[in-house]
Order: sequence, then structure tokens, then C-alpha cells
Amino acid sequence: MRRWVIPAAAMIWAGAFAASADPYVWPLPAWMPPPPVPADNPMSAAKVELGRHLFYDARLSRDGTVACASCHVQARAFTDGRATAIGIDGITGAKNAPGLANAGYSPVLTWANPHMSSLEFQALVPLFGESPEEMGSVGREEEIFARLAADPYYAAAVPAAFPDHPAPDLFTITRALGAFQRSLISVDSPYDRFKYWGEADAISDAAKRGEDLFFDHPFECYHCHQGILFTDNLQTARTAQPEVGFHNTGLYDPYPAALPGLIEITGRPEDAGRFRTPSLRNVAVTAPYMHDGSIPDLRGVLAHYANAGRAPGHPMKDGLIAGFTITEAQIDDIIAFLESLTDEGFLTNPATSDPWPEGHAARAHRMMPPDIEN
Repeated sequence: MRRWVIPAAAMIWAGAFAASADPYVWPLPAWMPPPPVPADNPMSAAKVELGRHLFYDARLSRDGTVACASCHVQARAFTDGRATAIGIDGITGAKNAPGLANAGYSPVLTWANPHMSSLEFQALVPLFGESPEEMGSVGREEEIFARLAADPYYAAAVPAAFPDHPAPDLFTITRALGAFQRSLISVDSPYDRFKYWGEADAISDAAKRGEDLFFDHPFECYHCHQGILFTDNLQTARTAQPEVGFHNTGLYDPYPAALPGLIEITGRPEDAGRFRTPSLRNVAVTAPYMHDGSIPDLRGVLAHYANAGRAPGHPMKDGLIAGFTITEAQIDDIIAFLESLTDEGFLTNPATSDPWPEGHAARAHRMMPPDIEN
């Protein structure tokens, strides 16, 4: 029987309008510390619930068609299934929409910007960014704030979460979105039950063999996909210094102008083609893969690394990507292991799902991936 630090999950999320001073109780097991929380945005149940409504509200966009959820779908671990994200007016971005599971633990929040370290600040990019446009709201701030303020839900929820800021504005919207995203914690996969709770039958024999291969030296997977979250990007409330990892995986030589990597920010030649290491939690439901969504499935990812990348001679390619020999049986086992990292409860948790009723203005015109119901 598993023991949790907290009461039942329903207790955590009860009361959409709980006083903002109420302490937030993290849905975490004893072995997982909480993520860090900025001093100017302490967690509360009311704030998280407000953020959930905003996350699914397409009225944050210029024409009411794009919500955060348009590119971050719960059933896909808050990715969208597309190669690259699609914003307002069908504008296609250059990069794959990253998953938001455990986003609060990531010290860097985009594929290749080491300075994008705050969930609250990052929210401004999809809202007001222009290259490419995502939600297209730049210059429409007052119109959007008034649109939200007219909704009876926000009229009550905003002052409940922010007594000192009782109306929708950049302060309340970005902080509520940050709090909600910080609550998107996924640490209850079959592998967790096997590894941390001692449930020997929680994963298959194939997944157990795949675990051995994953952590074996010929394949080197664990060097970049390490630790509890299977990434070398990590910060917790107990972390003295954040761990940050960017790598060139040999996808292109040279890299396309639209996807230069970390070099775009740093200007250093050695950062060409370097992108953030994503977590492998829920990886089986987050296809397609890589920063540009150019690899359609996990088998293709393993083939990429077995071949030492598409551009094996790139001078800045990570030295660990040297290629390896792998059998079909070993591929099947590694994939079985990766599939054991899927947290089904996270993908279906009502506490993080769409709170708006069908036909509500928040979702009436909202764009979603073609195979996802609005």
C-alpha cells in the first residue's frame, strides 16, 4: 500500500474559491520534493483553480480561437500531437509544443532559451509573442481583460485568489497560469510503482529488461535522461543550484536558420544545434519527437541514436551520441520500458481537465488538434 504525504487528491483541489492564504498541499509522495515557488506567487488552491480556467479559455487570444490547451492537451501529457505548434490564423511555428508535465521542476522552459526560467514570465510569450504569433493578443490587453471581467466566474474567482488585485490583468493572469502549471505533477506511472513502491508486478518483464538496457553503457540513454524526471534539467524546492542541460543530437548539419538552437541566444559557436533535454515521463503519448517534431515514433528515435544522428559529422554534436548496435528485441524492450513511464492518472485527472461546460464562450470557438474533441 502506497503512503502519501498528503490527504486524498480531492482534498487538495476542493473549493475553487478557497481563501488565497490557505496553504497549498502538493499531490506528492514522500520521495518527491515539491518544485520551487517564487516568493511573489505563493501557491493556493484558489489560484490554481483560477489558472486552470484561464488555461482552457480561448478568450485570452485575439479572436477567441486559441487557448493554452490548444497546444497543450491533457490526454497527450499537455503536448498537441503535431510536428510543430499551430497558433492563431493557422500560423505554424518552427518548434514542437513541449509537454507541461512537471514544468515547475524545469529551470528552463523552452527548447533553447536559457533565460526563460519563470512560468509567470513565459506566459507572456504565447499571449503576446509576434514571431510567430500564437495567441495574437499583443495590443489587445485591455479588450481581453474586459472580456474576462464580464464573466461571472472571473468576477468571483480573481478576487478570491488575489484579494489585492481583484480584476483580471497581467499580474493575476500570469500568476494564476504559473500556479496551475506548477501543479501539473506526474509521478505515478507503473514504473514509479515498481521503482519506488516495491510493486514487482507493476511493469512487464520486457519493461524490466528495457530498464536494464536504458541504464546500460552501450546505449548511454541515462546520461541525459537521468534522475527522477529522466532529464538533466531539474530544480526542486531543495535544490541548491538548478541542473541545466542542452545538447546537439546531430539532427542537422548545418541547422536550419529557423532552428539554430542555443546559439541564437548566446552567440557561441559551440551552442549551434543545442536544445534542452526533455523529460521522458509520459514520452509514449507525446509523439512526434525532437524539437522540430521530425521523428514520428519511439522506434524512429532509437534508430536516430543508433545511427549517431542524421548528421554524424556535425562538429558540435554531443560526444555521447556515437551510435550503437541494437537488436529488434532490445528495441521492443526499451520501448516497453518507456511506455511504463506513462502516468494514466495524470492524463485523465479531473483536477487538471477542462472546467468549462460545452458551448461556453471560453471554448465555443476554441481550436484543438483535429482528433481531440473541443
